[in-house]
Amino acid sequence: MLDKLTSADFAAHLNQKFHIRYQPATTLEVELIEVTKLGTEDMPGRGPFSLTFRSSQRNSYLPQHVYTLEHNQMEKMELFLVPIGPDEVGMRYEAIFT
Repeated sequence: MLDKLTSADFAAHLNQKFHIRYQPATTLEVELIEVTKLGTEDMPGRGPFSLTFRSSQRNSYLPQHVYTLEHNQMEKMELFLVPIGPDEVGMRYEAIFT
C-alpha cells in the first residue's frame, strides 16, 4: 500500500491530527505540518516526498523506528519515523517516501 501513496494523499490531511502507535495500547498524537515534494516534476511514476509531523512534547521523543501511523480517514500504515528535533511548539518527526 505504501508504494501507492503520493504526496497529494497526505496533503489532503495537512494540519490534521494523526496518531503514532508506539505500544499496543499507547499512541502519541501528532499533527501533519508539512508535505514536501522531493526531486523534479518530470520524474516518472510517484515522485519522492517527505512528511513532517509535530507532537506537543518538546523535551521527550520517540526514537527512530518503524511505527504504526493512524488517521481516521486513511488506512493504518507502518512508517519509519525519525525525530528531527524540536521547534518552538514541539518535537518534529520525518518520514521519507522514495
